[in-house]
Amino acid sequence: MDQFQAVVSTISNWVWGTPLLVLLVGTGIYLTIRLRGLQFRGLWHSLYLALVKRKEEGEAAGDITHFQALMTALAATVGTGNIVGVATAIAAGGPGALFWMWITGLFGMATKYSEAVLAVKYRIVDEDGTMSGGPMYYISRGLGWKWLGVLFAVFAAIAAFGIGNMVQSNSVADALNNAFHIPEWQTGVILTIATAAVILGGIKSIARVTSFFVPIMIVFYMLAALVVILMNIKMVPAIFMLVMESAFTGTAAMGGFLGATVREAIRFGVARGVFSNESGLGSSPIAAAAAQTKNPVTQALVSMTQTFIDTIVVCSMTGFVILVSGAWKIADTASGKALTGAELTITSFNLGLHGELGDLLVPIALTLFAYSTILGWSYYGEKSIEFLLGVRFIYPYRVLFVVFVFIGSVAELQVVWSVSDVFNGLMAFPNLIGLLMLSKVIVDETNKYFYHQSMS
Repeated sequence: MDQFQAVVSTISNWVWGTPLLVLLVGTGIYLTIRLRGLQFRGLWHSLYLALVKRKEEGEAAGDITHFQALMTALAATVGTGNIVGVATAIAAGGPGALFWMWITGLFGMATKYSEAVLAVKYRIVDEDGTMSGGPMYYISRGLGWKWLGVLFAVFAAIAAFGIGNMVQSNSVADALNNAFHIPEWQTGVILTIATAAVILGGIKSIARVTSFFVPIMIVFYMLAALVVILMNIKMVPAIFMLVMESAFTGTAAMGGFLGATVREAIRFGVARGVFSNESGLGSSPIAAAAAQTKNPVTQALVSMTQTFIDTIVVCSMTGFVILVSGAWKIADTASGKALTGAELTITSFNLGLHGELGDLLVPIALTLFAYSTILGWSYYGEKSIEFLLGVRFIYPYRVLFVVFVFIGSVAELQVVWSVSDVFNGLMAFPNLIGLLMLSKVIVDETNKYFYHQSMS
């Protein structure tokens, strides 16, 4: 088993190596240029579309509203990466890693927008009358390469059981056991029942729950982070300058922090940014395809805000809490090295709030974030299975998905973590091929939409 784990870890490092990260960010830069910086000039308009209910919802084809589609996608992306991933990036790459997370997020918005344009344009109506779309459809219908669409669906279906299911339930069980000494099997039972109650009802049930649950979850976490930042508001300008300077000069060793070069800041900032917002991986356009909309661009503008909220807002809040608290410079008493992961975030909140509230707040936030990820990814996996095997396999898939939530809660998952990481990364390759080769379609749809907007 150890040898197999070593092989899988090697493959994972190769899949998530520099070529993929360059391709992901490079695609975002290329699409930004082709779309003439749409994510910058259209941000306020996209936020308006995302947050204000409009007449076309309920009248246009689709299963759920724009807001519900956004919340379903956010449910899957606002997860442990926003808490653990940011802490890992700063611990390994220094404060400058946060800047490179921002860069990844800003260019990733163009990628996320483009994915949603194609997802809605090439979506289909299933035998049961619901919408289906995503990379497997725009690759097979837009490019005519069904084999590549099948490949994406296989990767996504496997990743759904790993990164979108067992890894998340395992994280919840571990966090609650460490914080409150709740046995893993008890967490598994509760989480399994809570998941079954939502996903067995399909996308409309998932959307209803996530549209209520996700905003509360995000606001809860952001308010806690905002309290820490406001309590240290005088430090914020200096911290911001530290982030900017460290991004281009590296960070000297101090306290428990061993120092980081510019290369490490870029590497860990980009890697954790991509892991957090999933722009380019092809998962969130599956939810976008279910939206009630008459025009692909309308939903794409809404989807674009997902990366903005995830990386520019939520990840930044975690990053500033870690930096203003000074926890990133503190040495772990056992290893003598800087704190990292959830432990760093917990310590940051404890120091920032002058108590031990972080011991309570971070495990609760991790639980909420991980549960929401399970709900979002259950739909991604469902649509991948449907594309591969047909609608008759949807309900059996949902039941199996629920069972694996419990298995993930009680099992040792070191190999599962690595395997699911591999397939999560592999999703990007067929998706990015589809985005690049269909970029003219994206631009044409965008120009058509804004021409009609200017004429109306």
